[in-house]
Amino acid sequence: MLKAGIVGLPNVGKSTLFNAVTRTRKAEAANYPFCTIDPNVGIVTVPDERMAVLQGIAKTTVVIPAAIEFVDIAGLVKGASQGEGLGNKFLTHIREVDAIVQVVRCFEDADIHHVTGSVDPVRDIEVINTELVLCDLEAVTKRLDKVAKDAKRGDKIALADEAVLKKLLPALDAGKPALTVALTPEEKVISKPFFLLTDKPTIFACNVKESDLATADTNPFVLKVRDYVKAHLACEAVVISAQIESDLIDLSPEETQEFLKDLGVTESGVGVLIRATYHLLGLRTYFTAGEKEVRAWTIHNGDTAPKAAGVIHSDFERGFIKAETVAYDALVKCGSVAAAREKGLYRMEGKEYIVKDGDVLLFKFNV
Repeated sequence: MLKAGIVGLPNVGKSTLFNAVTRTRKAEAANYPFCTIDPNVGIVTVPDERMAVLQGIAKTTVVIPAAIEFVDIAGLVKGASQGEGLGNKFLTHIREVDAIVQVVRCFEDADIHHVTGSVDPVRDIEVINTELVLCDLEAVTKRLDKVAKDAKRGDKIALADEAVLKKLLPALDAGKPALTVALTPEEKVISKPFFLLTDKPTIFACNVKESDLATADTNPFVLKVRDYVKAHLACEAVVISAQIESDLIDLSPEETQEFLKDLGVTESGVGVLIRATYHLLGLRTYFTAGEKEVRAWTIHNGDTAPKAAGVIHSDFERGFIKAETVAYDALVKCGSVAAAREKGLYRMEGKEYIVKDGDVLLFKFNV
């Protein structure tokens, strides 16, 4: 299962957000730096309104959603790349995740201590990114030194590594994340084993006060973050209120909707964040639907039908024959599999078919 790491400066709401997305109270959330030391880990289901619709069509009581893993990582401070705060331990925890959710404080509150003494979300982003870039710069420099001898001898692998490293080095030296460097698909494959921190897909979570959630689109802090990450990091920013989400943990779905309605919003910010993180990881969902259960299966964007079948069981991929396929929208419009078949919207797809998000599939295989 792929992991998304929740990172940020101390006291920006990371642990509160972790508790909210995992619907638990596993992570200590306190008003002092480094209340989180060892990472907290939780499995998070991906909200998907399509599941309830398919449940009605399939007439089943069992629904199994898709899931990803979230990791709450200790707060980072300036100088972490040189060992400040939790230093290298923190950076190691980031290295182990597949994507980063960077929580940025976008609210004023005299009762909640800010590690730098004032609220400035862009400065906070730059503090964290600088530490990650410095760590990567050191790693790339060391790796260049390591491959130099073999590259001089004409070793093909070393030459390929060296060429990519020399592309990454000037960007990192200029303070730019590895993610912003234009690499070909082949170069991206070469760079993957470098495990660079700034090469991880990143999304920014703007943490606002409860009273600011409904008007977040005009919040000056949020606007600054959105402009900055779009211009400098080519990333997305979403709005959440970690404290509100934490308050929702113990409420029923009906109570949650009533609570959100009173605040002037229609959906939980955490739901938006989870879906955005799911897509950030390059993940997509296909469904199987029958009387036994409706289930969401997680695949990577671009996976073929046999690979999608293999998510259910390796035998399905090994003995793949064909996939009976109908698009979610087409099935909903028809109201049943039988009606979709009658209208020619239920089709057979072979080994080369690229599964699309929302496809409803039934695999035929023979082992």
